[in-house]
Amino acid sequence: MVTFSLERTAPLPLDETWRRITRWQRHGATVPLTRVTVTTPPPSGPGTVIVARTGLGPLGFDDPMEVTLWQPPREDERGLCRLAKRGRVIRGWAELEVRPGPGGRSRVLWREELDVRGLPAPLDGVVGRSGRFVFGRELNHLLRQP
Repeated sequence: MVTFSLERTAPLPLDETWRRITRWQRHGATVPLTRVTVTTPPPSGPGTVIVARTGLGPLGFDDPMEVTLWQPPREDERGLCRLAKRGRVIRGWAELEVRPGPGGRSRVLWREELDVRGLPAPLDGVVGRSGRFVFGRELNHLLRQP
């Protein structure tokens, strides 16, 4: 099991930062061979189910996630979203938090715990470094795109 976190500062107000990081379909844009779909009707909130499909054709796996906590930011108060990862291959959770930052900017914290089924513990370091790289790139992309 691997736990990692990322932190970014965005030159955006809280509500816009929140909107950008919770546009679920955009989450697969920079992850190789991955497509993200939302299988429940909008709007997002507790119970929203998101599936990241990674692979080519029938060779791949689904990473289903469910929103278990949905607290959008209000004025100068933080926002927090928690996702439970409930797949056969990947289990764990992710938290996306948006906080007020300096000078009207926003701070984003992305925390994640991954348990990759069948992967031996000695490979946890590789999974952690890969996760930080892939999700860091994804977060950068989400914050740049309107």
